[in-house]
Amino acid sequence: MKQHLGTGLAAVVLCAALAGCAGSPGTTTTTAAPTPSATSPAATPTGGSTTAAGVDLKTASSSAGNIVVDAKGMSVYFFTKDTKGSGTSACTGACLTMWPPLTTTSATPTVEGVTGTVGTITTSDGAKQVTLNGLPLYYYEQDKKPGDILGQGVNDLWYLANPAGEMIRTASTGY
Repeated sequence: MKQHLGTGLAAVVLCAALAGCAGSPGTTTTTAAPTPSATSPAATPTGGSTTAAGVDLKTASSSAGNIVVDAKGMSVYFFTKDTKGSGTSACTGACLTMWPPLTTTSATPTVEGVTGTVGTITTSDGAKQVTLNGLPLYYYEQDKKPGDILGQGVNDLWYLANPAGEMIRTASTGY
């Protein structure tokens, strides 16, 4: 019992530490209009991997409603500390371990069913992070399979995206 309590407390402390991610200046924005999607290689959620032909964003049904997912069906999230249209991500350092960016090699990510404006920003390491309505998109490290939405509402800072590119502020996990 003591070990479970200690592990839970450690997880809460880690989540709280990751919630305080600071901004990173020096990135630029490239916007791209949504285009119909063709099948392309999928991004891998752990590590914020890229794809050769770009990133497909599509919609999926979840307990939180219709959400945006990558080509493999992995959920993507917004971070409330990001500033719309700033061209930067507020998630840096240790934050990126738990919340890897959704990245692409394409200047024009493809979409299916997503009506918000899709674009990219350049990360501090030179990768292209996918944006939706001017906000960067991230994976949650704890989501292991398509359909997982374990990052929803974490620390009241991380929220799923709906197809219009808005945050879904329901179904908090309470971390």
